[in-house]
Amino acid sequence: MYQLLKQEGQARRAQWITPHGIVQTPGFMNVATCGAIKGAVSAMDLKDLKCQVMLCNTYHLHLRPGDQIVKKMGGLHRFTGWQGPILTDSGGFQVFSLSKLRDIKEEGVTFASHIDGHKIFMGPEESMQIQSHLASTIAMAFDECIENPAEYAYVKESCARTTRWLYRCKAEMDRLNQQEDTINPQQMLFGINQGSTYEDLRIQHMKAIRELDLDGYAIGGLAVGESAEEMYRIIEAVEPEMPKDKIRYLMGVGTPVNILEAVYRGVDLFDCVMPSRNARHGHLFTWQGIRNLMNAKYELDDHPVDEACDCPVCRHFSRAYIRHLFKSGEMLAMRLSVMHNIYFYNTLLERIRQELDQGTFQSFYQKYREILGQRI
Repeated sequence: MYQLLKQEGQARRAQWITPHGIVQTPGFMNVATCGAIKGAVSAMDLKDLKCQVMLCNTYHLHLRPGDQIVKKMGGLHRFTGWQGPILTDSGGFQVFSLSKLRDIKEEGVTFASHIDGHKIFMGPEESMQIQSHLASTIAMAFDECIENPAEYAYVKESCARTTRWLYRCKAEMDRLNQQEDTINPQQMLFGINQGSTYEDLRIQHMKAIRELDLDGYAIGGLAVGESAEEMYRIIEAVEPEMPKDKIRYLMGVGTPVNILEAVYRGVDLFDCVMPSRNARHGHLFTWQGIRNLMNAKYELDDHPVDEACDCPVCRHFSRAYIRHLFKSGEMLAMRLSVMHNIYFYNTLLERIRQELDQGTFQSFYQKYREILGQRI
């Protein structure tokens, strides 16, 4: 259940009640693709890093270790040790991005595993069944992910198919939630808005999928090659058509500035691999901008990564030490950097919530949209 607490312009401050706990929004979901954050960060660490929601991937977990195994282990919560809300991506994005050989039909998609090339079929029912085995808090509907740019006629046809698939997802989830052996019979379902960068198709598709009265709605198919300005334009076009009483999720986004801009335009929930991926290459986010610890100027720098940050890493380690760990090929370099970036992202969203609570988000937005994206 979504409870809107306050609004400043389009920016929304709310709390979202799930079967596995309350999420304060705007919020960030930390990406644990295969059931773990890349960079040796465990579910126990996430509690100290202000994480609210963990995101795992249906496609990857279906291939390894297998969703049936996760079910036998009691579902993702017991398997990973994370007790808060978990969202599972439907697998659609990976089917379309990782597999060079794929065959799309009304029933679903046949594709080759990126691990060993064996043929796999996934459609709406299969995606729901896998996600039910994983027993996540929130399941994402199975949709077709379109590359940008795409032909208008194809996008229109694809949106219609994604809508038909959504009806099948809902029917299958309703069935699965009534089965005796279902681990999480309260599993929630989010629909995904598609339509590439065509405003009229985005609006038509949003109007079509809101009819199903789902638990939440996502904007998909963005941050896949189009400019940031185009992404903001699409959010602005879709937002008025999204139900006011449901949570809104912008998939796979993004940089701190992207998040700030999307909150400003009415989005509640985000996920992105960027904090962990960038951290593993020594790129750390700070309140002054982006810092590359590989730079020679940090060789003798005994300051913390970010003097304005109180994360466990900034409290105990210097820029020079973490740079040394990277240069020495020590795993600890990645772990500490990933921990800092995750903490930074979750603190950024926490700070946004505080500013909305105080009615000062507008000035915070104007200040930090200029700072957070700059390279130090």
